[in-house]
Formats: sequence, C-alpha cells, structure tokens
Amino acid sequence: MIPLTHRRRFLARMVFGSLVLGASRTQAARRLLTPMQTEGPFYPDHLPLDTDNDLLFINDSPGSALGEVTWLSGRILDTKGKPVRGATVEIWQCDRNGAYLHTQSGNRERRDTHFQGFGRFVTDSSGEYLFRTIKPVPYPGRTPHIHFAVKSKGRERFTTQCYVRGEPGNAGDAIWKSVTDARQRDSMTVPFQPAQRSGTGELAARFDIILGFTPEA
Repeated sequence: MIPLTHRRRFLARMVFGSLVLGASRTQAARRLLTPMQTEGPFYPDHLPLDTDNDLLFINDSPGSALGEVTWLSGRILDTKGKPVRGATVEIWQCDRNGAYLHTQSGNRERRDTHFQGFGRFVTDSSGEYLFRTIKPVPYPGRTPHIHFAVKSKGRERFTTQCYVRGEPGNAGDAIWKSVTDARQRDSMTVPFQPAQRSGTGELAARFDIILGFTPEA
C-alpha cells in the first residue's frame, strides 16, 4: 500500500496532469450553468476522520475500497469561465454495495469499510479539483451518481450531482430527468473512460461546475 504522505503528494501532482483532459469540454460549457440538485438524504451524518481526496484508503489502514478506480477531476468556474479559487469541493457517494456513509443508508450492514465515502478538495488559482474514487453504481431507485457540494467565500453552498454517460438507468431516474434543459443535463452526464497512461484499467471522468455568479474582486 502506498503510504498516506506519498499518496497525497502523488494526488497533488496529478492535478496538474489532469488539466489537459477535457479542456475542450470546459470551453464548450463555460457559460452553461450547472444545474443545482438536491443534496439528498445521505450526506454523511458522521464525517470520517479521513476527509482527503483519496476515497480508496482510510488513513493508513490496510486494504483498499472495492470498485472501478476512477480519477474524477474538473474545474470550478464562474459565469465568465474564470476559475474560482479557494472553493471547497466535497463529494460523497455510495460504495460498490450501494451503501452510503450514513446511519440510515440502506444496505449499511454490507458497507465497504475500506471506502471513505466522502472527500474534500480546495481549489487553487486554476479552479481545479481532483479525487480518486470509484465509478458510481446504481442502487434501488437511483441511477449511478456522485453528489457534489461547492463552498466559496461569501456565497451560499451549491449542491449538484454528476452522472455516468451512457448509463441505461439515467432515463428512469427522477432526479436526472428533473433537469429539463437537454444541454444542462448533458453537461452533468459525463463519460467514464480508460485513464491515459494507466496500465491497471483505471478510469477518468471530467466534470466542470459552472456557478451562477462572478466572484468579487
């Protein structure tokens, strides 16, 4: 297992490499606001001690989470396409068994105790964020998705969700369908594709979030 300090340095370096991935997507979606979506009932009611951006390991405990390893990255942008610096990006999702890090989550008796289930990242001057997590899976009533919350200085907390492009369950998901603008719905439904230069079958996904404000100077 990679020591925690080494993992964090590696994840920090990966941020700069991920800037190239999906750059054209950022250009195309700059002025298309990301739809706000419900936080849902399963934001962790007890945050883990480890809240970094690597959800596959919890502190230095042995063992890693089960699932398809995914590098999830993107940028937080304003209405003019400018990066939002110093924004705290949070994600949370169910594990491979469909269980959340929440006491009321269904299937919680089968929860993968190696999966962190929640992570945080603070954007720098590029507005970039990066997480290592797993590809989301469906559970009864929901198509695969990852919850996002963005907190930035002087602004209300923004929540949304990210979906898997090509997932058959999307069309039957009430929350996905609640976004009636097809372009906005497309902007939050992203490909999970083989990661470049990965020899272990890891995936990469890019989700840029365009907030409906221009940060104060």
